[in-house]
Amino acid sequence: MKATTLKRIIQMLLFSGTILSMFFVPWTIIWAWIQPLPDSVQQQTTEAIDYGFDGIIVYVDQAGKEPEFYAAGWHDRDKKIPADPKALFKIASISKLYDAVAITRLVYEGRLSLEGTLASYFPELVGRIENTDRITLRMLVQHRSGIPNFTDDPSFWIDPPQGSQETLALALDLPAQFEPGEAYAYSNTNYLLLTLLIEKTTGMSKHEFITESILTPLGLHNTYGSIHEIEMDRLMSGYYVGVDEDIKSVDYGSMVASAEDVGVFLRALNDGSLLSEEEQKIYSSIYVYEHTGLIAGYQSIAKYHRDIDTVVIQFVNTAHFEGYTWSLAEIAYNRVVRILKKRKG
Repeated sequence: MKATTLKRIIQMLLFSGTILSMFFVPWTIIWAWIQPLPDSVQQQTTEAIDYGFDGIIVYVDQAGKEPEFYAAGWHDRDKKIPADPKALFKIASISKLYDAVAITRLVYEGRLSLEGTLASYFPELVGRIENTDRITLRMLVQHRSGIPNFTDDPSFWIDPPQGSQETLALALDLPAQFEPGEAYAYSNTNYLLLTLLIEKTTGMSKHEFITESILTPLGLHNTYGSIHEIEMDRLMSGYYVGVDEDIKSVDYGSMVASAEDVGVFLRALNDGSLLSEEEQKIYSSIYVYEHTGLIAGYQSIAKYHRDIDTVVIQFVNTAHFEGYTWSLAEIAYNRVVRILKKRKG
């Protein structure tokens, strides 16, 4: 797809999405919600395609059992390649779990302090970001800094910035959303700054440090820092509602991983096998143990369900920022969990 075509289409969709969703969300969601619960996870995965998804992957890791892999729809719609449960996927904000683990390890090792300020770590940002002398590392991890979110700038989606500095520039010289620590507002800028801090502290790329401290110890070989590190045929295609073309080659910045790799990581994070006891205490004080991800063409859910000792990962390669696809993905996910609970009971 030509870049100008993508810009024009996304501009149109961002403008019209809210109006369209007013007409289509209620009925589509109600229909998906009231359908009888199927007997198997594969049946539910297949039925989810009727929600308007191009492709879906579900990974289930129930304690004491072999992992289960499910898929339906298309890996590549144009080439008619069926969905592959072991394909790679842009996991978007699920990567924040890995970032929080990396910060935890650096804090435990004494290389960073949760009470260290943004001004002390990045003096060059004083005057470019408000309240740098009062924003702490802890606040960055917990989205309590008040720093504006760079993905709220429409230009990010229309003309993706090249590199971290161009990305950061979208959030500089803007008023703070609130006083540090006084509220919560999800901001990808927080985690961009954490990325820069990890790299500044370790002297290596963030993904190199994550590989060294997380992926290698867990034996994970299908997790990557970006689309530039993979064979693109392995990446599940991504589709934006209303855009005919596959947009998987557009780089908005995202880790890439298989559902199995995310599942193995998530179980290790939750069962205490990834971090030491002291590290676990630090992590528990700063961040969550599950996450979702949303980026153009890709939406994902990664959760551990303690009551059934089961990790469930779901990837859907159809997304719309203003539409109904996220609610439908949550319905599909919750129905899978209900099937698993019914099966276990």
